[in-house]
Amino acid sequence: MTDFNSNSHEKVFGVMPNGEAVYSYELTNKNRFSVTIINYGATITSIKTPLKNGKIIDVVLGFDTLDAYLKSYEIGGSPYFGATVGRYAGRINQGLFSLNNKKYQLEKNHNNHSLHGGNIGFSQKIWEVKKISYDENPSITLSYFSPNKEENFPGDLTVELKYSLSEENELILEYKATTTEETIINLTNHSYFNLDGHTETVSNQDLYVNSTQILKTDSENIPTGVMLNIEKSDLDFSSKQKCPSKIDTSFVLNKENATAATLFSKINNLKMAVYTNQPSVHIYVGGNCNGEIKGKENATYHSLSGICFETQNFPDAPNHSHFPTAVLKKDETYLHTTIYKFEIY
Repeated sequence: MTDFNSNSHEKVFGVMPNGEAVYSYELTNKNRFSVTIINYGATITSIKTPLKNGKIIDVVLGFDTLDAYLKSYEIGGSPYFGATVGRYAGRINQGLFSLNNKKYQLEKNHNNHSLHGGNIGFSQKIWEVKKISYDENPSITLSYFSPNKEENFPGDLTVELKYSLSEENELILEYKATTTEETIINLTNHSYFNLDGHTETVSNQDLYVNSTQILKTDSENIPTGVMLNIEKSDLDFSSKQKCPSKIDTSFVLNKENATAATLFSKINNLKMAVYTNQPSVHIYVGGNCNGEIKGKENATYHSLSGICFETQNFPDAPNHSHFPTAVLKKDETYLHTTIYKFEIY
């Protein structure tokens, strides 16, 4: 492993029940903008950004200990704080899809459906640290090998995820994946952001989403296949609106590589812009915390503690032929880039 320097460091974060150590890695750029990642779930545990007054705040929810992350997957409505979600982010109806005239029944872990990869998805796996670099754009590359039939998905899937920091205070996520046979894939990051700090509420922050359509869903939040026009409705965030108190919605992005969404804090004069090459951003606020989740610094997280920007393909895309394809062929490479850029005003 590469030697560490003053820009980054590695430390033991905790020990798994089987005795395997989990490590945390901190990357920092010249502006004191930093991210900390653990190799359990390739999870973001903190993003710290400087403010105009010189203070540094942590803008994502998370836990101080590995044990807390492990236990969070045992509660109803697990929050997936900061986790890398896969093999398929979002819901798959009845956990069932067809590929090359063959039906695949996935593990069901959410009502009668598959959610975020099934019972034990990528968010609960130990990822291998492949490379850490310390140039002007510090980065860490992690990988995970998902064997054929894991959670009943076909094909051996090899995933690499590179986190890097730019000098413009961008956190850049670059996903790559290859498979030994045709499979489906949809990866995302499940960080909860709060530009007032992780102990605060998002209710006074301004949300913009570059979209005029959402995926219509049924009573169990499964896409029906219909795209609804939301112009001038309560779900129209194409002009800035206050963060909603509850939302769990996939927005169809207007065009690739434009700004997908933004979040703005008037208190800290801090803006986060989200960029992605994915067709959708799933916005989520209002998790089922019920005051039972104690986060970092002994903070009590509630349903308005954070907002998720899950850049991804459409949920249940394998079951809708007119949705963007979620199929990865064995001679192809899955490529997904998402950028979170932080700016002070």
